Amino acid sequence: MKTHNRPLSPHLQIYKPQLTSVMSICHRATGVALVAGALLLVWWVIAAAVGPEVFDKVQKFLTSWLGILILFIFTCTLMYHLCNGIRHLFWDAGYGFRLEDVYKSGWITLSIAVLLTSITWIFVIILRTTVI
Repeated sequence: MKTHNRPLSPHLQIYKPQLTSVMSICHRATGVALVAGALLLVWWVIAAAVGPEVFDKVQKFLTSWLGILILFIFTCTLMYHLCNGIRHLFWDAGYGFRLEDVYKSGWITLSIAVLLTSITWIFVIILRTTVI
């Protein structure tokens, strides 16, 4: 076989991370994280169906500092994946492919995800203080 002097394909250590590539990787990672969050939700619902003793144990975990951290991360991933999914819907419709628009929509996506996460947790904190 004759070999050609072709360059090797560049790898991740050659490329400089860009907003678009990082957001693409994060979109996939948050999709996987949402599966874990869905399993957490299923665990909570099954515990409620099994009985008050099991439900109290799950509630105790979810209201601990670790449980609240997990729920916060789940909220962040949910909001990011939702906003980036809407961005992809616009791309599927053929809008926003200019490089300037891609970066603008990326920063808007990140900003709205942070805003929605903040609003959600402010609402949770307000509800928690008024119920207790």
